[in-house]
Amino acid sequence: MVVEEQDTCRRSGTRDFLAGALRTREHVFARIREVFERYRFEPLQASAFERLETLTGKYGDEGDKLIFKILRCGEHEATGEADLALRYDMTVPLTRVVANHGSQLPTPYKRYARGPVWRADRPGKGRFREFAVC
Repeated sequence: MVVEEQDTCRRSGTRDFLAGALRTREHVFARIREVFERYRFEPLQASAFERLETLTGKYGDEGDKLIFKILRCGEHEATGEADLALRYDMTVPLTRVVANHGSQLPTPYKRYARGPVWRADRPGKGRFREFAVC
């Protein structure tokens, strides 16, 4: 879902949402949440980043090129290597959550998640590097 308004600013595939556009987005997201919860889906908020090795290989070679990598910090900062990456979608974070917390989750596990995801590509017209998914 993309909410476009005149007061939305764009920078290199990202956007800033001023008050009017943000209110519209939050209203739409609230309605989506109401529908999910009406059907007894539970909310899930997973981390915005994952270990790089967890994300690579899940989207194919082309998909791996679109992963935003985060450089190591601390003692490994000088190497310039990445060990974390921003999430590409909500599937891999869900898989990690189920693997780590499966015994604490109800069966069947009906969940919903909403949040930003990132893709490191050169977006064409009408496409963005950062966007929300549900």
